[in-house]
Amino acid sequence: MKSFAILLLAILLSGCAGMQSIKTLSELDESPKVQSSPIPERMNSVPALDGPKITIAVYGFSDKTGQRKPADNIANLSSAVTQGSEVWVIKALQEVGGGNWFDVVERVGMDHLIKERQLIRNTREVYEKELPNGPTPLKPMLFAGLILEGGIVGYDANTAVGGVGARYLGIGAQTEYRVDTVTVVMRLVSVSTGRVLMSIATEKTIASYRSGADIFKFLDMGTKLIESEAGFSVNEPVNYAVRAAIEAGVVELVHEGERKELWKFRK
Repeated sequence: MKSFAILLLAILLSGCAGMQSIKTLSELDESPKVQSSPIPERMNSVPALDGPKITIAVYGFSDKTGQRKPADNIANLSSAVTQGSEVWVIKALQEVGGGNWFDVVERVGMDHLIKERQLIRNTREVYEKELPNGPTPLKPMLFAGLILEGGIVGYDANTAVGGVGARYLGIGAQTEYRVDTVTVVMRLVSVSTGRVLMSIATEKTIASYRSGADIFKFLDMGTKLIESEAGFSVNEPVNYAVRAAIEAGVVELVHEGERKELWKFRK
C-alpha cells in the first residue's frame, strides 16, 4: 500500500506537469494582442500643457550596457535588453498626458524619409513639368526645438537571489526567486543652444520565480526505482520592464520641466 501511494502521488505530479504544458501550448495559439501601457494611470494623470504641443525629436535610444542574457554554464549571444527601445520612447512621448504634450518628428528613419521625399520630387519634376506653375513643391519638414537623448545604461542581474526547499524520504519541494534591475537615463537638449535642460534616471526591477516538486524513491531494494518531477516558472518580460522605466522617465521629465519653468501646466 505504501508503494502504491507513492506511485499514485507520482502520477498526480506528472499529470500536473502535463496540464501546465498543455496550458502553455494553448497560450501560444492566442491571437496577437496590443501591449497596453505599463503605467497607464501615471501617463494619463499628467496635467495638460498650457500652450501648443512641443515639437521634439528622438534620434536613438540605444542599449549602452552590452549585457547578454543571463544563462547558466553557456555563452549566450542574445542581448539582455531590447535594441529598439526608441519605439517605446516615441510612443511614451505621444501618449503622455492623453497625447496633448509632444509632437514627435521622425528622425530614427531619417534616411528612408529623405529618399522617399527625393523620389516624390523627381517624379513630380518628370510628370508635372507641363503644369502652368510647374511641379507641385513639397511642404517643408518640421524641425524640432528639443532633442531627447539617452539609453539603457544598466542591466544588473541577480541583485537578489534566494529560495527555500525541503526533502523527506525522497520526496521534496523547492522554490527559487531572482531579481534583476534595468536602469534607463534620458536627457532633454535644447537645439538652439545645445544646453542640456534636464537629465532623468529611472529603474525597474525584473522578477523571476520558480517552484517545483520531485520524488526519488526505491520501491524494492535495488530493483525498482520511481522518479518524478513537476514545476513551473514565471519570468517578468524584460521588454515590459524597459517600457515601464521609459514611461516613468517621460512622466518625470514632464513634471521636472514644469518645476524648472520650461513649460506650464494648464490651470
